[in-house]
Amino acid sequence: MAMTVTVKVVLKNGVLDPQGKAIAHALNTLGFDEVVDARQGKTIELVIDGASDEAAVKEQVAKMCDKLLANPVIEDYSIESIAQAA
Repeated sequence: MAMTVTVKVVLKNGVLDPQGKAIAHALNTLGFDEVVDARQGKTIELVIDGASDEAAVKEQVAKMCDKLLANPVIEDYSIESIAQAA
């Protein structure tokens, strides 16, 4: 059985996010004055084959994030969802 895992990676609070600032500025320029800040990040979708235990998959994906998918010095990650792959 395969599982699809969605991971969200964003810059930690306090880390300069020039892309987020540019997004907020552009939205303000387009008339969306209610936007006061924006943070830009990335979403990673993994398909894990041979997975049967959700807790084990979550632990394995956390190791992947710690070793490669996120820079622990400047980024935070969250495992957003784990579901059976279609």
